[in-house]
Amino acid sequence: MTFINMAVVEAAQPLKSAHYRFPRAELLRRMLSECLTDYYLKASIGQPFEARGLLVTGKSRVGKTRELERMITEFNETKTAMPNGKPASIVQSRLSGKVTSSKDLAVKALKALGYPSMPRATENEMWERVHQQAAHLGVIGIHFDEAQHAFTESGHAANGVVLNILKKILKDMSCPMILILSGVPVLGEHIEMEERGEDRLQLRYLLKAIHFDLINFKRDREALIKLVFTYAKKANIDFQPLCDPKFFHRLGHAAGYRWGIVIELLIAALTACLVEKEKEISIKHFEQAFNEVYGMTTGFTPFTLPDFLHAFDAEKLIDQLDRKH
Repeated sequence: MTFINMAVVEAAQPLKSAHYRFPRAELLRRMLSECLTDYYLKASIGQPFEARGLLVTGKSRVGKTRELERMITEFNETKTAMPNGKPASIVQSRLSGKVTSSKDLAVKALKALGYPSMPRATENEMWERVHQQAAHLGVIGIHFDEAQHAFTESGHAANGVVLNILKKILKDMSCPMILILSGVPVLGEHIEMEERGEDRLQLRYLLKAIHFDLINFKRDREALIKLVFTYAKKANIDFQPLCDPKFFHRLGHAAGYRWGIVIELLIAALTACLVEKEKEISIKHFEQAFNEVYGMTTGFTPFTLPDFLHAFDAEKLIDQLDRKH
């Protein structure tokens, strides 16, 4: 007897491994390409320079991390040689509530670079080692995900230190690095709040900004329909029975208007349909998917209740999902 349901694995694997390219991904790719081109051009001149970076914001689960991780992985796999002959790469680090100082940020950066911790080192020594290790490995960029955790709501002085550290990553004379910051909208507020100074260039102006919006049903209905039918076609499931504007509105609300959760619900529903060896999708499959994704057993879902907009608060659904994980 096995505990693994191979029928679910077989049905879900092609869907989970698929990647749907949103229009915003093309914009993000172009912005990253501009940063990389700028870096290569300046490095080829052979003089000290400062790098540029990205600031990617949006509410939780809108797909920021997945898009960035995919693009960074694709770039690293190209093994593009820089003017110094070394194959270039970008490393990544996900921050958390445990980041309480700029020294913690240095620890995260060292770990991303594969360097052992330096418990007795000063903060300056740690950051010096970050840039030395990056130069040694050919690392030209670093991505801090959930970067809002590097800041506090009340620690203005501490936040100023973090902002200066981030600028130094871009401007270090020995090894400047492309800086990619991603996180919830408050991250952008922290960056914007930097005090103006006559003798220093503001971090915000060194970063290209892009914001990932929530789903707006009126604006994004066609995009939502295209997404759904793309996955349904891959699963060879007939989605026509649910092709109704009211259903798509329910789907968006059930996902908290997050594209990432729409995909989770869609994959779960199509998987249920495939496992049951049915060729047409139905509401019952989305009820099952909703309960699976959110961990509910109430029998009530946004796909069936008449007054679903009031019965389910979209933001509270996301809060529940975050608690589940």
